[in-house]
Amino acid sequence: MSIDFISDELKELKDRALLRHLRTVEGPQDSYIQVNGKSYLSFCSNNYLGLANHPRIKEAAIEAIHRYGWGAGASRLVSGNMTLHEELEKKIAEFKGTEAALLFPTGYVANLGALCALTGKGDVVIGDKLNHASIIDGCRQSGATFRIYPHNDVCHLETLLKRHASFRRRLIVTDSVFSMDGDTAPLPEIVEVAGRYDALIMVDDAHALGVFGQQGKGMIEHCNLHGKIDIIMGSMSKALGSIGGFIAGDRNLIDFLKNKARSFIYTTALPPAACAASLAALELIRENPSLREKLWDNITYLKSRLSQYKNAPAVQSPIIPLVIGTAEETLRVSEKLYQCNILIPAIRPPTVPAGTSRLRISLMATHTTNDIDRLIEAFEKTGALIVAV
Repeated sequence: MSIDFISDELKELKDRALLRHLRTVEGPQDSYIQVNGKSYLSFCSNNYLGLANHPRIKEAAIEAIHRYGWGAGASRLVSGNMTLHEELEKKIAEFKGTEAALLFPTGYVANLGALCALTGKGDVVIGDKLNHASIIDGCRQSGATFRIYPHNDVCHLETLLKRHASFRRRLIVTDSVFSMDGDTAPLPEIVEVAGRYDALIMVDDAHALGVFGQQGKGMIEHCNLHGKIDIIMGSMSKALGSIGGFIAGDRNLIDFLKNKARSFIYTTALPPAACAASLAALELIRENPSLREKLWDNITYLKSRLSQYKNAPAVQSPIIPLVIGTAEETLRVSEKLYQCNILIPAIRPPTVPAGTSRLRISLMATHTTNDIDRLIEAFEKTGALIVAV
């Protein structure tokens, strides 16, 4: 069988302005990065607190390499379960206020593993339309009946729960902060409706960890819902500046996933140095609330600067989507920004619906007000922002 179809499909992607290319970053991840020997102001990283290149994070990783080596060598159920894995799980559980936690190599496989382990034939999973791709893939692969409610529409969610009341198990799953829109889920209302229909709740808190809550513990802390969420997923690759995902909850849930989650059982464990980096990041978040405060100062400042534009996006988090429309036009604006030494890649289908291609602005604590002013000036120059009359 010929593989010529690959060339045909690549051409089609190119013709529709949907072909992706990789840019190589030549130094550390920070508010300024090096690409092709030039410095670019980056507004596209999930490194919200600027910890990916923090000295204490690097020192912790280096020290762990000296003590434990680099690789874990095997899956954790074989021989890869190391001291730092257990230490990090304990700290995550303490931080999230749960009995236990379980590490996964990435947030993607944490969602995939948990959803496929917890639900199957005879169950129903009900998810927000704008949930992350890892949630959608987990729901589809689980074998459960999968239903979608319109974005943040709790009334429609209740209708679906009513309609599927006879199913063995009902699981509601939602992001807490939506990764492409930057808005937040109505978690208190979801908890209320779930209680009326005896449904479990799983929350992907990846983009809220380190950002929301009085102590940076995430959206569940922010909404004062401690003990109300059955399954909490999180990621170390956003505000913590590291790598890995986790599920947190009661001890029975974690023991169950150790035995049932295929993406945990059949994969090599995280390198211990990655765990050390995450441990140092959790400590920094606990010790230094000024990191989070500076991030929110930047969010507030950008919101004030955007207020004079009639097409200004809503600002609820460090993720601010400036919707352009077509993939072609969004690529054009992104390229113009790149020529101004500002990096914000175009987000296009299938990541977002057709006609809603956008520039996903991501703020960091290490950005300055001058950086934000420069961004606004560049948007004006490209015509992406329209001044209100």
